[in-house]
Amino acid sequence: MTKGIVIEGLKKRYGTGDTLVDALKGVDMQVAPGEVVGLIGPSGSGKSTLLKCLGAVIEPSSGRMRLGNEIIYDDQWKIPDLRALRRDKIGFVFQAPYLIPFLDVIDNVALLPMLAGERNSIARKRAVELLEALDVGHRSKAMPSQLSGGEQQRVAIARALVNRPPVILADEPTAPLDSERALAVIGILNEMARQYETAIIIVTHDEKIIPTFKRIYHIRDGRTHEEVGEGKSSGELIKIDKR
Repeated sequence: MTKGIVIEGLKKRYGTGDTLVDALKGVDMQVAPGEVVGLIGPSGSGKSTLLKCLGAVIEPSSGRMRLGNEIIYDDQWKIPDLRALRRDKIGFVFQAPYLIPFLDVIDNVALLPMLAGERNSIARKRAVELLEALDVGHRSKAMPSQLSGGEQQRVAIARALVNRPPVILADEPTAPLDSERALAVIGILNEMARQYETAIIIVTHDEKIIPTFKRIYHIRDGRTHEEVGEGKSSGELIKIDKR
């Protein structure tokens, strides 16, 4: 695998002495370009720690991580500018959309490429294309407070994709949504993964979407165990809630 996500022997240790905790004990994981995998496990199992390590938010203790075609960590960070790595190579989708309330939809999406040095006109053009693909192009001039929950999450997905990152990390992206909207979001992420050759990891407890994964990583006691999922189709881009 030359792209996607590759994790080898990843460990994360917190504290020392009596307070020492091994949150990750040697995680191995691979996600191919265009693939969406689920990451599930009980609270305290290491899901959030793994996502934060992958997102270059916290530093692992040892191991190796590759995102796209670049080794980013090999017992130490191999990237001098982690902020640029997060901005340019990793898309984040959270349980809450975290849209900037005083920017309209198109500016929320175009902001990242503009911060990366892209010309305003090109950034906005790319934002419009994504918003249209996600069926919220008609809301491009709306403010976040004017959007429904499903629309806000679609805008958040557009923002995650706008820099065309090789990796998207989604943390409970369907938790606040009902079944129809949750399956619509998963359908969108699968379609976007295929279209942009993006490797996507979805951390979830949501039983509504777990049957849609073809592959699942169970994390227990700081170690991952791969399972074959049901892979039931979550459908194409489902048009919902245009209010």
